[in-house]
Amino acid sequence: MTAARFLVVLDADSTLIRNEVIELLADEAGRRAEVHAATEAAMRGEVDFATSLRSRVAALEGVAVTAYERVRARIEPTQGVRELTAAVHARGGVVGVVSGGFHEILDHVAPGLGVDRWRANRLDVASGALTGTVDGEIVDAAVKAASLQQWADELGVSRRATIAIGDGANDLTMMSVAGLGLAFNAKPAVRAAASLVIGPQDLAEVIPLLP
Repeated sequence: MTAARFLVVLDADSTLIRNEVIELLADEAGRRAEVHAATEAAMRGEVDFATSLRSRVAALEGVAVTAYERVRARIEPTQGVRELTAAVHARGGVVGVVSGGFHEILDHVAPGLGVDRWRANRLDVASGALTGTVDGEIVDAAVKAASLQQWADELGVSRRATIAIGDGANDLTMMSVAGLGLAFNAKPAVRAAASLVIGPQDLAEVIPLLP
C-alpha cells in the first residue's frame, strides 16, 4: 500500500454525520427516548460505553432488517464533510472513520462521503430481525485508539501526522494518541481534553489545520 502523508480519523455519529444511528433504529422500535437518554449518558462518560451499547442494542430486539433502508434514507452528512475529505485527499492524506455505530449503515454512507477505511460494530440478526445483541467485539474507546494506531502503521504515517476528530467520551483515548485531537460538536469533558475545539458545526473548519 502506498504511504500517506497523514491520516485523519473521525467518529461517525454526530461527527461524520449529524445523526445518532442507534436512535434512528430505536425509532423503529418505538423506543427512541430511552435510547437517546442512554446515548447522552455514554457520550458524557457517565457510564461504560460497552455496557451502555449492549443495553441500547437490546432495545432494538425485533426490529426488521428492512428498517436499515429507512434509516439510511434519514442520514444527514455533517456540513463540510465532503470538503474536508476532498482536501485531505488533495494533500495526500487518508480519511478513516471508527465508530461505536454500525457497519450496516456506515458501509452504505462512508464511500459517498470520501472515507477511505472504516470500522464499526455489527448487529446480530436472526430470521430477518435484530436479536438485540452485538455481533463480535464492541468498538469502544480502546478499539478506536488501536484502529488509529493500526491504520497509521499500515500507511507509514507517524503518530504526529495523525488527526482524530470526535464528540464523545469514547473518543478521548483515540484523541489522546493522535498528533492532534479535535473536539467537534463535543460534550464538555471532550472539549476540555482536546488539543483544539472546533466551534461551528462545519467540518470544513478543520481544513486549515491539515498538514
